[in-house]
Amino acid sequence: MLNAAVAGYLTALSLIAAIGAQNAFVLRQGLRRDHVWPVVLTCAVSDALLITLGVAGFDSLAAMAPWLTTAMLYAGAAFLIAYGALRFRAALRGGESLMPAPGRTTSLRATLATCLVLTWANPHVYLDTVVLLGAISAQYAPHHWAFGAAAALGSLSFFSALGFGARLLAPLFANPRAWVVLELAIGLTMWLIALGLILQA
Repeated sequence: MLNAAVAGYLTALSLIAAIGAQNAFVLRQGLRRDHVWPVVLTCAVSDALLITLGVAGFDSLAAMAPWLTTAMLYAGAAFLIAYGALRFRAALRGGESLMPAPGRTTSLRATLATCLVLTWANPHVYLDTVVLLGAISAQYAPHHWAFGAAAALGSLSFFSALGFGARLLAPLFANPRAWVVLELAIGLTMWLIALGLILQA
């Protein structure tokens, strides 16, 4: 069981640590110190649910409905293009508008809505959590649930470190130009991911 748990934790970290739309969003929220806990928990709980589906063998749904994968690819690409455009627009407005100010933060509802879309509309999330982790967990039966639980813990650990560890970069991002660079990098990342999704469809 211990081997399954260790494998689940490390495998989840290796998959989630890749740069993506969700991670870029968590990093940005952490730098702004804007609803960090709700964002971290939303990402971690979402991953836990998807990992549970994968361990339970839900990945067979994709084989039963092949069109679902293509639809998810296009839907995810459309959202990433729109979100990337917003980041480019924010960068063009200048870094000063991106600096968090007392009493001026994005609403919790809007923040969580964006977080949920970035998570659940991203086909790569399903590939990593439902398909890959689900398939790997089967190799550790009958301790596959220990693998899944540890993988969910790995997700929580990573997003917590990303969201709250971003504060260590606060001195760097006191410079408005650093915010502009970050927004440009996030926007470019979103568009590159979107392009990759379209090419896969």
